[in-house]
Parts: sequence; C-alpha cells; structure tokens
Amino acid sequence: MREIVLDTETTGLKHSEGDRVIEIGCVEIINRVRSGKYFHRYLKVDKESSPGALNVHGLTKDFLSDKPEFSEIVSEFMQFIGNDPLVIHNAKFDIGFLNNELELINKATLSNQIVDSLVSARKKYPGQKNSLDALCKRYNIDSSKRVKHGALLDAELLADVYLELTGGSQITFDLVKEQKLEQKDISKVKFPLREYKTSLQEENDHAKMLQKIPNNLWKND
Repeated sequence: MREIVLDTETTGLKHSEGDRVIEIGCVEIINRVRSGKYFHRYLKVDKESSPGALNVHGLTKDFLSDKPEFSEIVSEFMQFIGNDPLVIHNAKFDIGFLNNELELINKATLSNQIVDSLVSARKKYPGQKNSLDALCKRYNIDSSKRVKHGALLDAELLADVYLELTGGSQITFDLVKEQKLEQKDISKVKFPLREYKTSLQEENDHAKMLQKIPNNLWKND
C-alpha cells in the first residue's frame, strides 16, 4: 500500500483572502515503511507573507523570487501523489489551499482519499495536546531541527508520527532481507557424532529399570 504524507507552507491563513501556497513537501510510505522518496518545491507568488506566517516559516518573497510558480510544477506534483491516500495534519487547511491553487490554473481539484492525522490523534488522545510538536514529544521523535516550520521537514516528522499513531512501522525491507540470509535450514546442518561413555554400574542400573516396565514397546519377543 502506498501513502503520501503531505504538508504545505502558505503566505497566511485564508486562501479566500488571497493567501497562496509557497512550499509543498511530500514523503512516500509503502507498506508502512518510508521509502526514501519525496517531493519538495518552493513556489514563487505575487504576495508577501503575513507577519504571523513569516514568523512561522521564514520564507520571504525575496527568497521565493527565483522559484517556479505552481503552474510550472503541478504536473510533477500530481504525478508524485497519484491517486494514493494523502496523510495530512489538519487536512482541511492544506487541501483547501491546494485546491485553490488548482482552481486558479483551471485544474481539477484533488480527489485522493484524505487521512487527517489530527483527527486520528484527537480520537486516540482526547483532551490532550495533539499538535505535531506535541505528538513528536509523545512518541520520542526528534524534532530539534524544527526551529522554523518547513513543509518537507514537517512531512518527514509527520510520517514518523503517523506510523506510531497507527500502530508502528514495519521493519525495513533491508532488515527482512538480512534476517532471511541469517536463517539456516537446520535439517541440512550436519552435526558431529557424539560418544556417550557409560560406566558398568550405569548400564546395570539401566537394565534393571527396563525390566520393571511392563509391555514395553522396544522389548524383543
């Protein structure tokens, strides 16, 4: 099973007021193992980030000025996510922004199955903090590099959180291979013969014991 963990950074909180997506990060999970494949793009937009958003992600309009626009990377993005489920923390926010970007260039909106890890966390830990930082702390996932929010970094952290939240990850493909190589078919292993030397007293005691067992299966007629 293939799943895509996704996160975005935006210029603000409301696409209905002109805010735009300025970073997309995706991490691929196959059969509950991170495959190592990812998608990451910064995006140029004709809008300054709000002070609040800028404080969160630190992405200035000047930094983004030489980056591609969403229309230039949309085919690559859609090809990467395919029709597979999208795992997103507070999915309504990111999906709303991505669908807005698609609508702005007259593209069909996303139809992927959406897995909202925030909803899952709230069901599992009702009344507790379920932000990405809180979940990383709960599961002992190192988030020390998260000084500023970043779409790819957050997607990577969320991938680890999601796997823990839903039962833990499977062992990696390489480890399975190594374990199989280490296993031996014991039926084909040749063990050296061992000699058991017994004393005359032990042989006599054993013979007396056998005489006391009625109708034994090994007695010759």
